Amino acid sequence: MKIKILPPEVYNRIAAGEVVDRPYSVVKELVENAVDAGATEISVEIEQGGKKRIRVTDNGSGIARDDLQSAFLPHATSKLETEADLMGVRTLGFRGEAIASIASVSRMSILSKPHGAEACRLCSEGGTMGQVEPAAGTDGTVVTVEDLFYNTPARLKFLKSDAQEEGDVTAMMARFLLSRPEISFTYYANGKEKYRSYGDGLSAALVAVYGAEILANLHEIDADKHGIRLRGFIGNRNFSKPNRTYQSLFVNGRYVVNQTVSAAVSNAYGAYLMKRQYPFYVLFLDVPPEIVDVNVHPNKADVRFADNQVIYGSVYSIVSSVLDGNSRALEYLVKLPESPAAEAVPSPKAPPATDPAPARDAQMTYAEAKRELQFAIPVHAGKTSRPARGYDETPAALSVHAPAPAKEDAFEENKKLLLERDAARQTRVETASLVYKGELFRTYLFYECGDDAYIVDQHAAHERILYDKLRESMQTRGVLSQSMLVPYVLTVNAQEFAFLSKNLGLLTEMGFDVCEFGDNAFKVSAVPADLMGMDLPSFFAEILSGLESLRAIKLADIVKDKLASAACKAAVKGGEQLSEQEVLSLLARMNGDMGLKCPHGRPVAVHVKRSEMEKLFKRIV
Repeated sequence: MKIKILPPEVYNRIAAGEVVDRPYSVVKELVENAVDAGATEISVEIEQGGKKRIRVTDNGSGIARDDLQSAFLPHATSKLETEADLMGVRTLGFRGEAIASIASVSRMSILSKPHGAEACRLCSEGGTMGQVEPAAGTDGTVVTVEDLFYNTPARLKFLKSDAQEEGDVTAMMARFLLSRPEISFTYYANGKEKYRSYGDGLSAALVAVYGAEILANLHEIDADKHGIRLRGFIGNRNFSKPNRTYQSLFVNGRYVVNQTVSAAVSNAYGAYLMKRQYPFYVLFLDVPPEIVDVNVHPNKADVRFADNQVIYGSVYSIVSSVLDGNSRALEYLVKLPESPAAEAVPSPKAPPATDPAPARDAQMTYAEAKRELQFAIPVHAGKTSRPARGYDETPAALSVHAPAPAKEDAFEENKKLLLERDAARQTRVETASLVYKGELFRTYLFYECGDDAYIVDQHAAHERILYDKLRESMQTRGVLSQSMLVPYVLTVNAQEFAFLSKNLGLLTEMGFDVCEFGDNAFKVSAVPADLMGMDLPSFFAEILSGLESLRAIKLADIVKDKLASAACKAAVKGGEQLSEQEVLSLLARMNGDMGLKCPHGRPVAVHVKRSEMEKLFKRIV
């Protein structure tokens, strides 16, 4: 077999699959270049989710006429010169692959003007360059990318809908506003302004992205510990989000998703968050460049730390101190929240007046920090202790994931189904033979049937009834809607907006009247008649909690299950007093099936035989 050297037009397209897989990655690479060029004003415009056009305009240093052609060549960069430079990368871009990769799969032009020089333009079609030509322009650079993947139809067909691609670009732009609050950004999608910031600080950037009310729920921190600096904002312990799209981590100014830091923050919040709720944070982790490797993957989406143990321990210690309100929190907090809407920081026990105020950690070497943490890995109260010795320092070991369920073959599944059906037949009771005897704790209903007694959990029973009725209504398209006196407005971020927009049809099938209400909101005007009075914030939080996992195959089926399960929150609660008529109605709707389980798997009823009761009182042995 003869070995062949691939021509540039081939290997550039291969490289594009790593560096440029979607419109958002094009925006990311181009904006990073603008930041590295020293721009103080950056404008981004996209059309059709970035598929038709992406334009990034900056007022940075510009590209000289003689360098324009080099900018389109692979591995051409102004940011590295030697191999040693890789160990101290401080710029966002450094590989020199982005422009060549983007140009190879699009129609691209660069118009640039360095200060004091003439403006020039160079165009490329599918990687084939034209000639450098004079042009009119102001100081800085304008990069235009059109018809992305026009010459690679296999990749083009795998792109998401325009709305979803726009949502991911919008999410990326939000992170640029947050990561570079000193830069003024404007962002337009299909001619409509989505974001505008003025370069006046992180608090203002947070307001531009999440709205003014967000600040009342956050703690601002700035801490130095074990040779690293952690700064930014974290949600108070009563503030959470239904998915991880509200989490932003910037390592040395670069947005990354890192399992070590994610696990440290999640574990610090562990005692305060309910199931399927996630912390909100915008954090900046500043570490010496020599102890972090940014050259892990072509898209630079993750980094590798020289010592995960120190990173995990330091982040955990800082965040948990603030949440728990111990004395160290006063060192880490920039200021206490003043708004009455914000949760006050738990008052730490003040040290005796004779004790000096604790000093900030002195700058430690990593070796010193590792020795200090070796026998004191931070562990939250109530959590399983992590071993101090033999600690697994890989990011995978630090991630928090439930074990994957064991797979069962088809025979076992069928067998399980048949057994459940047999059990259901054995647990069905004639409703007319059940005599209501009363309730206990306003939760449990007691029924007598000959020598048998049944204790029914009113909440679990109502949950299952609503679940079954809703599923049947969706399947037969027979659901009825009930208009609300006051519509409910749901505010979301860009990715959640795209997700819900795609699935509005499923909500309509359930009986909801939902429509888009501005750029980042939906208006709910009607709900299924059977669910009138439901807790809408909890309902939609339940849906959005599965944002990442719901991007799988058979999306419609998964969403229906998720919606039906969430809707059961409308069921009567334990502790609510039911009238006799409501008790009779609940029993009738159960249709005598005492083997039911609620959608979460809990039993609806418990069967107790008379003989079991008599054994308890020693009447029989």
